[in-house]
Amino acid sequence: QVQLAESGGGSVETGGSLRLSCAASGSTDGVNCMAWFRQAPGNKREGVAAIYTRSGRKNVANAAKGRFTISLDNYAKMMFLDMSSLKPEDTGMYYCTADAYECWFGGGTDWGFGTQVTVSS
Repeated sequence: QVQLAESGGGSVETGGSLRLSCAASGSTDGVNCMAWFRQAPGNKREGVAAIYTRSGRKNVANAAKGRFTISLDNYAKMMFLDMSSLKPEDTGMYYCTADAYECWFGGGTDWGFGTQVTVSS
């Protein structure tokens, strides 16, 4: 099992930037996929971006392309989401997820508790 802890959320104005971090601990050697998901009130949880630890391949949702960058520090066991040009529709709880195989389609086995991002207009 992998324990995940998100940080870096906050309140920003439209056009602002934030960097989210996800610290992984526990059985991290077997992790192949890590991803960021988000959920706004009344909406379903949706994938934002995913990264595959062995190949380096990335998936990014259309809504995030050109604005969000996902990255990984394998040595520090950290995943990051650099978000810029933020919009009010980016508001939501952002979750980190991980899995030994695949995590982009619906998320992985392990989840963090989330960090809140609020973008005001």
